[in-house]
Amino acid sequence: MLRTHNCNELREGNIGSEVTLCGWIDTIRDHGGVIFVDLRDHYGITQVVISDDSMISGIAKETVIKVKGTVTKRDEETVNAKLETGSVEVRVSELEVLGPCLNSLPFEISNSTNTREDVRLKYRYLDLRNPAIHDNIVLRSKIISYLRKQMEGLGFMEIQTPILTASSPEGARDYLVPSRKHKGKFYALPQAPQQFKQLLMASGFDKYFQIAPCFRDEDARQDRSPGEFYQLDFEMAFATQEDVFEVAEKVVYNTFKEFTGKSVSEPPFKRITFADSMIKYGTDKPDLRNPLIIQDLTDFFATVDFPLFKGKPVRGIVANCQGQSKKFFEDSLKFAMSIGMKGLGYLTLAGDEYKGPIAKFLTPEKKTELTELCGIKDGETVFFICDALSVVNRYSGEIRTWLGETLDIVNKDSYEFCFIVDFPMYELNPETHKIDFTHNPFSMPQGGMDALLNKEPTEIFAYQYDIVCNGVELSSGAVRNHNPEIMKKAFEIAGYGEEDVKAKFGALYTAFSFGAPPHAGMAPGVDRMVMLIAGEDTIRDVIAFPLNGNAQDLMMDAPSTVTEQQLKEANIKIRD
Repeated sequence: MLRTHNCNELREGNIGSEVTLCGWIDTIRDHGGVIFVDLRDHYGITQVVISDDSMISGIAKETVIKVKGTVTKRDEETVNAKLETGSVEVRVSELEVLGPCLNSLPFEISNSTNTREDVRLKYRYLDLRNPAIHDNIVLRSKIISYLRKQMEGLGFMEIQTPILTASSPEGARDYLVPSRKHKGKFYALPQAPQQFKQLLMASGFDKYFQIAPCFRDEDARQDRSPGEFYQLDFEMAFATQEDVFEVAEKVVYNTFKEFTGKSVSEPPFKRITFADSMIKYGTDKPDLRNPLIIQDLTDFFATVDFPLFKGKPVRGIVANCQGQSKKFFEDSLKFAMSIGMKGLGYLTLAGDEYKGPIAKFLTPEKKTELTELCGIKDGETVFFICDALSVVNRYSGEIRTWLGETLDIVNKDSYEFCFIVDFPMYELNPETHKIDFTHNPFSMPQGGMDALLNKEPTEIFAYQYDIVCNGVELSSGAVRNHNPEIMKKAFEIAGYGEEDVKAKFGALYTAFSFGAPPHAGMAPGVDRMVMLIAGEDTIRDVIAFPLNGNAQDLMMDAPSTVTEQQLKEANIKIRD
């Protein structure tokens, strides 16, 4: 090895030893004849002291060097308690340049996170030298290793599924790969191992998992990277929804408890139906750290002579706004208008009286009813959201979030988990007015064939479920539809004939006709898990080489043009 120790290894017990260190020059401080260099490697920083100026003359920061010298104790006044090596330093006798830094740095390494993202991503290898980002990738590695150990300990077997597969309508655009040997035909990168993991269950494997790459041509968000992402994909034969929950709770809870010092909600996680979540939180991804609850006041206002709320769904949110200025309420209205609302009504209870424009429309009896219905206390304010059924829940959820953040009542020192259950199997498409799947088309309907035959499609629930943490969808899964006849009927309701099912999901449909076990699973998102544990606001800061928000790799210049010969071999012609 070129070195005897790494840059985070030396302690007072090494004083007097001859050592060799290798690393990057992090900082150079010239104290007039004595030069102090912070030498940085993957593990940390050691201060080295150079007495001969000529050793480091002309050498720039971020140059990779090897130094040989003696470990000495630092003077008491120069001890750096922030470094694990802060009580010692190395007096350098020899220095060798291993990798010169020949170009001017596009940004200071220690300040890279404050640099424009396009510059950071173009020089990602420099950005990754910043300990703040470097440590995220180290954390990611540790979390993935821990996840693997847990799954193996629970009896799951890791199996890799194909990257080149067939295009499949699974909710997002496929990435297509042209076939050289089969002219005019294409592979697709898998949006998820969905069909393969179900086929593994039909193959007789009992418990499967993998850290699976998934590829979807979709737009970026703070918690979603375009192009590819990774999930802890697992499936279990002869399993119920509760069996999946037990595994997921154990693995997710243990992981967050292992890698964070924050409070973590203990299993069993709270179960919230999709319908209740939309009413109480205005979203199917509720942040339970926010104590505010939305209430349905539609029936209450049905008997109130207030034209703006007449015959429309109404939601109410009670919040303690005591001490808030007039500007706070003006800002609440500005926010409501910014998200598309026409206004934001509110009433404040002051003693026994309500104050606010809507108060005059309420009789004394209705005021008493409102107090009891919402549990409003003296000094609290109830905000009213009224709009079309298609948007009222979303608006309510956004107002709830704004109030929680603005009033600073969201507990930032905790991870609050819940399962969202009982998703509708179908929904009415507002544009086509036809029945569509709302979630995963491979899910088992609650009630099986009987429900499909005898219920209105929009009233059928599926055995589908999500794990949500702090307002982020961490995982989705389902009990799978393993019965060919039920599958055929489920797709028929959504407008797909048997031939359509065979054409789009032929292998799965045929495999199930040879006898398939009941099976269920889910797939927690690895990137999102690491993002939450690391406390980062964007998922790109926990991925080594992410695409930017426009699905470009600025470092490797992808996507890029290819040669005419490559296009010819792939049987592709570019259209204008």
